[in-house]
Amino acid sequence: MALSGNGDNFRARRKRMMEAISPGATAIMPSMPVAVRSGDVEFVYRQDSDFYYLTGFAEPESVAVLSPGHPDGEFVMFVRPRDKERETWTGRRVGVEGAIVEYGADKAYVIDELEKILPRYLEKSERVHYPLGLNEKMDERVLKLVRWAHTMRPRTGVGPSSIIDPRDIIHEARVKKEPAELEAMRRAMAISADAHKRAMVKARGGMREWQIEAEIDYAFRSEGATGPSYPSIVASGPNAATLHYINNDREMHTGELLLIDAGAEYDFYAADITRTSPIGARFTGLQRSLYEIVLDAQLKAIDAIKPGAHFDDPHEVALRVLVDGMRQLGILHGSAEEIIETGAYRRYYMHRTGHWLGMDVHDVGLYRVDGASRVLEPGMVLTVEPGLYIYPDDEEVPESFRGLGIRIEDDVLVTQAGHEVMTAATPKSIADVEALTAAQ
Repeated sequence: MALSGNGDNFRARRKRMMEAISPGATAIMPSMPVAVRSGDVEFVYRQDSDFYYLTGFAEPESVAVLSPGHPDGEFVMFVRPRDKERETWTGRRVGVEGAIVEYGADKAYVIDELEKILPRYLEKSERVHYPLGLNEKMDERVLKLVRWAHTMRPRTGVGPSSIIDPRDIIHEARVKKEPAELEAMRRAMAISADAHKRAMVKARGGMREWQIEAEIDYAFRSEGATGPSYPSIVASGPNAATLHYINNDREMHTGELLLIDAGAEYDFYAADITRTSPIGARFTGLQRSLYEIVLDAQLKAIDAIKPGAHFDDPHEVALRVLVDGMRQLGILHGSAEEIIETGAYRRYYMHRTGHWLGMDVHDVGLYRVDGASRVLEPGMVLTVEPGLYIYPDDEEVPESFRGLGIRIEDDVLVTQAGHEVMTAATPKSIADVEALTAAQ
């Protein structure tokens, strides 16, 4: 269950945010708008990550205002009103009173009072922090009020002179995870590990990819996750060479490789795991050779993660192992240095080796600071996911290689002592994988 926004973690985050924008500023954070799926049917609502990070509030049509030192309250919320008739259809709303009692707002108002109340916070603010482009309709409402306050500045000597994106501040805070965040991520990863193991056991020739996707979804929901943190990739045979394949509708065949990239979301936090396994069988000799190269690249990349290392270090380590392996198998020719310098490897390895992970599966945070790869610090969580992908129509490699795709991905926490593989419970050694796929 989601934590109440009145908890210590949320209060501490709001305090840090107000310290960062002080003095003389107001931050206005809108909720994510509702999205229509088709007709009058909406997608299942998911709150904006930054908004939730500061408030713990999951309802749409809401705005949070942070105004350090303001006499009418430093943390103010605008929310949907309680409405018995509407709640009969769509469920209970927190309402104005709940925003104060349950979510720690100093003051709360119904969302329709935004134009009446917000000017009190803008008229004496030198700067406004607002994330333009997130909610178009709210942009119009807020910008109209900011323009009004700005026109008063020549007469009163106070009022906003600039609009600043607050996401730079929030995203920097989100890069390093708090203990409560790591707890939620561990739960998401444990659920995801069970789903991957279930998929390895269940996958058999004659089944369709969507049947395995259903097994994964079942594992996620039955263990308390809200569902997948991104569309699950269930790619058999040649489909595994397509990086973001999500059709999941092909018939699988015994002995083919099955690449599954799937992670659960739990309490707004994501897991992101990829495993590649033979369908109902053991690895063939060629599959094993390619898999061993990718696994070796991943293990060595993980070993490069520690405080003081750079974000790019795991990628550079993995890339060298992959290139050397492809040279040994005759997929690439020439020296490793030349292949890397010219980018010839990108035909078979076209993505980076990892990304930040947190509330978003491709989480926020700078990868480069002052032009240099970012230094890793304890509390950061990143993925490590090298792969090799050979398209079915690639005539530059022997036919036996064509249509093979392998990726192995784990989620890794930077610790004081080095690193922790948070997804270690998901099998990836050849022996452990075959124990599940070849079981009768």
